[in-house]
Amino acid sequence: MDVLSDVIAAMRTGRPHSNLTRKRAPWATRFESAPGAGFHVVLQGSCWLLRSGAEPIPLGVGDVVFLRPRAAEHVMADSPRTAARLTRRETLTAAAVGAAAEDAEVVMLCGAYLMDQSMPHPLLTELPEFIHLPARVGRHPNLRAATELLGAELERPGYGTDAIVPSLLDTLLLYLLRAWYDEQAHHGSTGWAAALADSSISVALRDIHDDPAHPWTVEQLAGRARLSRAAFAKRFVQLVGRSPLAYVTWWRMTMAARALRDTDEPLAAIATRTGYTSEFAFAKAFKREFGSAPGGYRRTARNPVPHTVSDSTAEQM
Repeated sequence: MDVLSDVIAAMRTGRPHSNLTRKRAPWATRFESAPGAGFHVVLQGSCWLLRSGAEPIPLGVGDVVFLRPRAAEHVMADSPRTAARLTRRETLTAAAVGAAAEDAEVVMLCGAYLMDQSMPHPLLTELPEFIHLPARVGRHPNLRAATELLGAELERPGYGTDAIVPSLLDTLLLYLLRAWYDEQAHHGSTGWAAALADSSISVALRDIHDDPAHPWTVEQLAGRARLSRAAFAKRFVQLVGRSPLAYVTWWRMTMAARALRDTDEPLAAIATRTGYTSEFAFAKAFKREFGSAPGGYRRTARNPVPHTVSDSTAEQM
């Protein structure tokens, strides 16, 4: 299992959401901070991304913006001047909103992914709040293909659309993150971007993810990475942010939380699958990480406290 796919599978919950948005100037829409990740793709026309304390970003056809979970509030608008008129309680649109695509000034593909925030993975939390991937000839062709397929499916739904769209959204998320991490690998990156690009540390991470139940030792992981024990441990902490065995435990608990949330698997089976010799030892370790027993966590995860969202937040969902 590659690490990026594993992390997304562990954190993603529910069904992703997306919609095609057509607008004519003047328009501006505020998007509030949300617990999930999100994206905007410009399919036709141009617009602006505006954030407090940051320079406005012009967006053109093919440009993609990814928002990490809990990214700051932002505004999408036809121009910074229009955005300046937007108050917290209003969304400005022209009378022709909802016109046919060929008459629209801008067509955007927007979507959101629900994420389990009880134990967020640093691979996502270390991302910038906003990632802008400009459209460039020859760059990230798979990402471009995924956005075109998704836009076409939403524009012209047919048999199987309800199954196709969530699959395309999950594919789009992976292509978005792959594109960003690929770009970081060529810019002297640090943290998880560097860890995924590091030939030694990435091997150790893949081994941990492939077999979290294995009784890993630092010596074993260092040997797989072809480094001395001391050199491996130092580099692992520098890039991953925790010691090798601390990450093994943390990832085991992350996998256990996912199993408790998404399956009816008995606690004993989850304990074995995550490397614990007894249900008692597993429950003790789980409570130390999450502050609640596995059974209590399962009940809470399956019956979350309902909450409401504002109109602007719902629009990005």
